[in-house]
Amino acid sequence: MRAKPSKNPPVEDVTGGALRADARRNRERLLAAAHAVFSERGADASLSDVAKRAEVGIGTLYRHFDSREALLAATCDEQLLTLAKESRERAEALPPLEALRVFLAELVHSAGMYKGLAASLGIVLKNHTQGCDATTAEGHRLLEAAQRAGEVRSDILLDDVVCMAMAISLAASEDASDPKRIPRLTGMFFDGLRSRPEPRGARHR
Repeated sequence: MRAKPSKNPPVEDVTGGALRADARRNRERLLAAAHAVFSERGADASLSDVAKRAEVGIGTLYRHFDSREALLAATCDEQLLTLAKESRERAEALPPLEALRVFLAELVHSAGMYKGLAASLGIVLKNHTQGCDATTAEGHRLLEAAQRAGEVRSDILLDDVVCMAMAISLAASEDASDPKRIPRLTGMFFDGLRSRPEPRGARHR
């Protein structure tokens, strides 16, 4: 239980509390500004422009987010949390292979949140925000379930699935006029994950 503040708290406690509140406000302003700037100009937009939009100095931005990928991860956090939550909710009603396929499709969609985000998705997911950790854990869970069911090759790693999502999203962004491109590419790449009996005599070729 949180202790009640005294009637005459020390000056340092009051100052510290005020600084924490300012820091929270600055972080919220930076995230709102980052979303706006990345939406307008893409994931490689100037971080100085993000700081200006938030009306803070660039040093303040780096105190909260030590890299572009950390800022992107925080900006995408809510969407990634939703992705993981919805995946867990529907997975029980789907065969393991289909649950993993839908997860891959949703990851491709998330990679297209900002232009250019797909190119750094793998690094973004390694930032330990709640959304990144939840999405990574869900990906591992689905992949391992599909492997236990014998549906997916045992040598496939989650990093391979993330690379697929990055490649599909990058390819789709080059031609947004074809709405069937993402499902077609997802299916094509997904076929490469599946377990298949080795053709007779293949080892002797």
